[in-house]
Amino acid sequence: MTDRLLPQTKKDVLDIIRAAIEDKQTLEIIGAGSKCDWGRPVNSAALLDLTKLTGIMLYEPAELVLSAAAGTSMMEIQQALAEENQQLAFEPPDFSLLYGGNNSGTLGGTIAANLSGSKRLQAGAARDHFLGFEAVSGRGEQFKSGGRVVKNVTGFDLSKLLAGSFGTLAAMTSVTVKVLPKPDKTRTVLLYGLEDDAAIKALSKALQGPFEINSAAHLPANIAVRSSLSYVASSGGSVAAVRVQGPGPSVEVRCRAIRALWQASGDVDELHGHNSDILWQEVRDIANFLSNAEDQIWRLSVPPSAGAGVVAAIASQLDGEFYYDWGGGLIWLAVAANAGNSATIIRQAVDNSSGHATLVRASAELRSNVDVFHPQPAELARLSRNIKSSFDPAGVLNPGKMYKADG
Repeated sequence: MTDRLLPQTKKDVLDIIRAAIEDKQTLEIIGAGSKCDWGRPVNSAALLDLTKLTGIMLYEPAELVLSAAAGTSMMEIQQALAEENQQLAFEPPDFSLLYGGNNSGTLGGTIAANLSGSKRLQAGAARDHFLGFEAVSGRGEQFKSGGRVVKNVTGFDLSKLLAGSFGTLAAMTSVTVKVLPKPDKTRTVLLYGLEDDAAIKALSKALQGPFEINSAAHLPANIAVRSSLSYVASSGGSVAAVRVQGPGPSVEVRCRAIRALWQASGDVDELHGHNSDILWQEVRDIANFLSNAEDQIWRLSVPPSAGAGVVAAIASQLDGEFYYDWGGGLIWLAVAANAGNSATIIRQAVDNSSGHATLVRASAELRSNVDVFHPQPAELARLSRNIKSSFDPAGVLNPGKMYKADG
């Protein structure tokens, strides 16, 4: 059984990593474990479990900034923000159900995976709200970067580098993020019955207008029927959706204009605040829509105009289910667990559109034998290896988590 190490302080984290370097042992860094199966399996001597590093250390609502220990649960973060009517604007998804768990993950894990939801269209990714951190590198050195406000960030912006590094460069012990007020009003306009290509064109037309849309998704009929909302599930066909937020009168005007824009394309409807929140949570968290717990789950990022064509190319060779977010630029795809040659088929279709594909969930055996993250061009792969070597020359932290060459 792999040893589980539970540091209580950032000094403990430093001591553990230094001991691992000295003993030539490897460590798998985990928080709540909600995303352990995202990435290649890590063959480590011990688990470095950061869940005892918890607590909000600083929260200044007026300054729109929050600092917390990396192991602080996302539930605790969200509750604290809700009490002040604030939010993490990048809307991090909760993948606990996707991986068969029952927790919402940690702040450190959310940043390490650079998770963001449907609102990324307007708000950007998690890294765009990541102001600073404290961490221990694979060299056994404590370091920090950034500050409590954007204007205090000088020198190399290491926050951007650690966001999305999946714990392969350093073990973060604390994280500082920007927070924002919740919008006064939320509405979602629905367009029923369009095929994929027509729906994405309708979404693009709305996104190109003066409506300040922050989320845009398309659910094919077999996905829409799984929604918990009758407005979506009972439509009898596909559903395209756009969300607008802001001051009440402005939201109402923009929704009327979008309905008028779409009126000629099909039936339209509108969701108000509570139902709108439910729909975008379903889109964000995946598990409600792609509900077979055995399926491979792929995350495809492509130009929105190419989305329907990429799906058609994959569907001609693989059976699967899918839906679109980010105006058609993000495709969530589920294929059977035993689908042969799935990685080659999916990546060929994505490469033809200059996109990339990430295997988000699959068996350990499959994740060991295919590239989980999209293969990098030779020069970019060399740069990635050099960065890994600079932060973690002995390969102590999460070896092989992202690419075999890092093992």
